[in-house]
Amino acid sequence: MPIVKYPRATEPLWHEWDWKAQKCGLRHTVYAVNGDQYTGEWLDNLKHGKGTQVWKRTGAIYSGDWKFGKRDGYGSYSIPDPVTKEYKKVYTGWWKNDQKCGYGATFYPGGERYEGEWSGGLRSGWGRMYYRDGSIYEGQWLADRPGGQGMLRLPNENRYEGGWKDGKKHGPGKFFYLDTGQLFEGIWAADIPKCGILIDFGRDEAPAPTQYPIPKV
Repeated sequence: MPIVKYPRATEPLWHEWDWKAQKCGLRHTVYAVNGDQYTGEWLDNLKHGKGTQVWKRTGAIYSGDWKFGKRDGYGSYSIPDPVTKEYKKVYTGWWKNDQKCGYGATFYPGGERYEGEWSGGLRSGWGRMYYRDGSIYEGQWLADRPGGQGMLRLPNENRYEGGWKDGKKHGPGKFFYLDTGQLFEGIWAADIPKCGILIDFGRDEAPAPTQYPIPKV
């Protein structure tokens, strides 16, 4: 019986090229079509593990943890200064699904700074915000604004302690006028005091007390 020899099947060349192009584990810098570059670890062609991404259009850099192609874990995000070209840190903290999530610190233009909790890329939970004018808010946040209970301390040391909603004083609260030695305690709505009681508070130690004390009722 004659022996029939069949030619051995050969894989198309693109199969070999595709296999060689598969990214898994630690790789050298990989460039995207738009010029972005990534150096770090991969899993099944996705950024996964430790790595650094540089965006060509903005020059921004992220260095930290990745999970299945997205920033996830701990990492820092920096952008170049438009004048000096030196990198300035914008955010350092935790990420989830490519957004700020968990505890982190953000540095804003003009010297403002936020330290606290995030959710879905927004300030949410407990946090402390340092404003440009020297004011400091410390308390609860909701959807990127003060919401819940918190304290706002002004540059002259006067402060408000109480409820907040949509970034404004709302609900029961106390406003300490330490410069004049008075205390207002009452109800607020959309930053406006609606009703309450004004009494003397630390008037003897106040730097600029009122001329006459408030008479007791």
